[in-house]
Amino acid sequence: MFHDRARIQVAAGRGGHGGLSFRREKYVPKGGPDGGDGGDGGDVVLVADPELRDLSGYRSKRLYRGGDGEPGRGSSKHGASGAHAELRVPVGTQVIGGDGLVIADLTHPGARAIVAEGGGGGRGNRRFATATRQTPRFAEAGLPGGQAELELRLKLLADAALVGLPNAGKSSLLRGISNAKPKVADYPFTTLAPVLGTVDSSDGRQLTVADVPGLIEGASEGIGLGHEFLAHLERARLLVHVIDAAEPDPEMRYEQIEAELAAYGAGLDERPQAIVLNKLDLLPEPPSLHLGGERVLRVFALSCATGAGVEEFRRALFELCPPETAVEAEAPGLAEFLVYRPRPRRLGFRILRTESGFRVVGRPPAEDELTEALRAAGAKPGDEVVVGDEELELA
Repeated sequence: MFHDRARIQVAAGRGGHGGLSFRREKYVPKGGPDGGDGGDGGDVVLVADPELRDLSGYRSKRLYRGGDGEPGRGSSKHGASGAHAELRVPVGTQVIGGDGLVIADLTHPGARAIVAEGGGGGRGNRRFATATRQTPRFAEAGLPGGQAELELRLKLLADAALVGLPNAGKSSLLRGISNAKPKVADYPFTTLAPVLGTVDSSDGRQLTVADVPGLIEGASEGIGLGHEFLAHLERARLLVHVIDAAEPDPEMRYEQIEAELAAYGAGLDERPQAIVLNKLDLLPEPPSLHLGGERVLRVFALSCATGAGVEEFRRALFELCPPETAVEAEAPGLAEFLVYRPRPRRLGFRILRTESGFRVVGRPPAEDELTEALRAAGAKPGDEVVVGDEELELA
C-alpha cells in the first residue's frame, strides 16, 4: 500500500558529562585536574533518498533516537560523540512541526534536515582550573538533546500529472506512454494510490509522469481522499486533464474537475494544462469541444484501447515540458541542498557534578523543571544539590 503521510517522534542524544578526575601517578601524589570533556549527543537527520517511493517504512516504528555522548575520562580523555540517526525519506517529503508549519522541504536528492540537534557535552573539571582555583572539584553535566513530534508528508515530484474523473483512462494512458504498469480495469477507482512512470525520448531525455487517482465532486473539501490526491498535483509543471469523450456532456465533466482545482488552491487553477479526449474508438467521429482558456496549451484526441494518437501525445509531452534552464539551478541564494537546523532552547542555568552531588549555576527554573533536569543529569533521590547558597536533597 502507498503511504504518503507518517507521524514520528524524534529525540536527539544527550551530551556526555564532563569528567571529574585528578592526575594520580607515582611521584605525583597531588596532580592537577585532568577530567576530559563529554562528547556531544547525536542528531536526528532526515535525508532525501531518490530510491524511496513512499513513507511506508515509518508506519511500524514511531520513535527515533540519536546516540548519547560518552562521558569524559581521566588523563584529559574526551568522550566520543553520539551516533547520528539518519532517517531516509523520499524526495519531495515535507516536514511539518507541531504548530502545523513546514520546517523543511526535501526537494532535492541528498537534501538533509537536522530535525533534532544533539545536546552539547559537559566540560571536564580541568577546564575550570584557574590560578586561584587549582583543584576544581566539579565538572559540567551534558545538555539534553532536542525532541519533537513531526508529521511527514510526501508530495510527488513530477513533470506532468494526469488528472480527471474516475474511469477516464488515466492509468491506460500512463501504461501507453511510460514504463509504469498501473492496474487497468473498466470500472471506477481502479487506481487507489498515485503511480509514477518515466517517459523516454529518442534524444535521451526523460520525463516523470504521475497518475493520480480519480477525483470526485467535493475532493477539495476532503471528501474521499481528495486532499491527499490533490496535494500530489502541486509540484507538477503540467496538468494533463484526461476526459472520457464517450460519456455524455464532456464539457460538464471538465468544468467539474476545474472547479475542484480552483477550490483547492495552491495555484492549480493557473497551472499550464493539456487536455486529452480519450476513448475515441467508441465514437463515430472525434467530438468538437471548446474547453479551457489561455492556460490550455494543447488538446489531444486519442484512444488508449487502439493506440491511435498515443504516440503523438507522448512526443508532444517533451515540447510541453521543456528542460529546466541552468539559470534557474544556479540562481543566487538557491542552495544545492537544504540543511535545516532547529534553534536549541537556551537554558538559563547549568548543572555541575561535584564529588558530593550536584550544583546548579545560574537562574534555576521552576521546581518541576529543575527536578527533571537533575534526574536527566543522573541525580538520584537523596543526592545533595546546591542551588545558590541553599543545600537541598533531591526527593
